[in-house]
Amino acid sequence: MPETFTETDDERLTRVLKRVRKIELITRGMVKETLGGAYLSRFKGQGIEFDDFREYQPGDDVRFLDWNVTARMNEPFVRKYIEERELTVMLVVDVSGSGDYGSQEDSKRERAAEVAAVFAFSAVQNQDKVGLILVSDQVEQYLPAKKGGSHALRCLRDILNIQPKQRKTNLAPALDLALGRIAHRALVVLVSDFLTQNDAWEHSLRSLASKHDVVAVHISDPREWELPNVGRVCLEDPETGEQYVVNTSHPAVRLQYAQRVSDRQDGLTRMLRKNAVEKIDVRTDLDYVPALKSYFRARRRRKR
Repeated sequence: MPETFTETDDERLTRVLKRVRKIELITRGMVKETLGGAYLSRFKGQGIEFDDFREYQPGDDVRFLDWNVTARMNEPFVRKYIEERELTVMLVVDVSGSGDYGSQEDSKRERAAEVAAVFAFSAVQNQDKVGLILVSDQVEQYLPAKKGGSHALRCLRDILNIQPKQRKTNLAPALDLALGRIAHRALVVLVSDFLTQNDAWEHSLRSLASKHDVVAVHISDPREWELPNVGRVCLEDPETGEQYVVNTSHPAVRLQYAQRVSDRQDGLTRMLRKNAVEKIDVRTDLDYVPALKSYFRARRRRKR
């Protein structure tokens, strides 16, 4: 029998660290040169932001008097300010078994790590905090939000390096944890291939989205969108281990598969829209920068 190669822990760690370094270089440069101007938090950081004018009241700080408005209105008016808070960016990343699949150079997990890194390093550049929740059908790991590039790097390393205890998917435990642990309004970035029943986690999503900004990053592989015409193949569910023999040469089989994929995607899009959650589509065979730029710019316009 041919000898099989088994990767040691040290070899795996070396491979993961190389991948972390590569993603760090790609995403840091992208944030600085391409996306940095597009990223704008709902909260800009420590300090205060002008809100409106109102009539002067006894006890108001005279330093806030606006003399131009006062002269126009013939009444003393002061400038109102709102306190700005630093933003917490909580990354919720699906690390279930289906994420290990990849027909391209990157697996879905690797592409998910890269997109998460863009948000993490954007937050670092903006002096915001970053936290991480890794989920299968249970919470696999939780890192409280902190500032700094070293913490963002740890988040990236853990996404790539974790060997989850479970392989199935249920996003509800992670969403419930985020709701319970984040004290102030935050941006929650949910990164997943969403190969799970929507009704299993919609209630948790609705509760989270009622208190925080939530964006869903949908990671997919081109082979998941349509079956290639390659005859009979044995397909295996990476989360359950179940195997299926499928005749991909039969046009009706490919048509039925495409219809099911379309129905599932439409259902996901409707559910997210109903709960006021934005969706960013990312494929492993396409450049994701345009989609992220579009999201960041739309967020900036809403801020204005």
